[in-house]
Amino acid sequence: MHPSAAEFRTRAADRHGFEVDVHEFPEGTKTAADAAAAIDCDVAQIASGIVLSADGDLVVVVTSGANRVSEAKVADLVGVDAESVSMGDADDIKSTLGWSIGGVPPFCHDSDVPVFMDETLLEFEEVWAAAGTPQAVFPIDPETLRDLASATVADVAE
Repeated sequence: MHPSAAEFRTRAADRHGFEVDVHEFPEGTKTAADAAAAIDCDVAQIASGIVLSADGDLVVVVTSGANRVSEAKVADLVGVDAESVSMGDADDIKSTLGWSIGGVPPFCHDSDVPVFMDETLLEFEEVWAAAGTPQAVFPIDPETLRDLASATVADVAE
């Protein structure tokens, strides 16, 4: 197992008592479509962790792989101007969250940041989220994901 996936598994167990069932795919799961193809599930069941910068502060949005995140809706949720919301900087994400782009899990970040969860993920019994690397994912019940991430469920889709 990749060291970052092992670290996520350890953090989840230590912080939440949650046993992560890591699945690794050498071909990668960087995009929602890649992940869905590797797992053999609907792309809408992929819980993609998108990290945005909102007026200089990072925000994690866990969205369905079938949706695009609306920067304007995220701006409204955090109370900033839409023009101040953009994709997060890779170095800032790594130093603040402890994870690299493409592998950011929905919880177990190095720093507390707001986490918003796409309301459409609650339609499924199981979703798949990143487990610390672009090649590792894990299955989770969406309500458990919401609880462990202390996520606010919201309409975040374009």
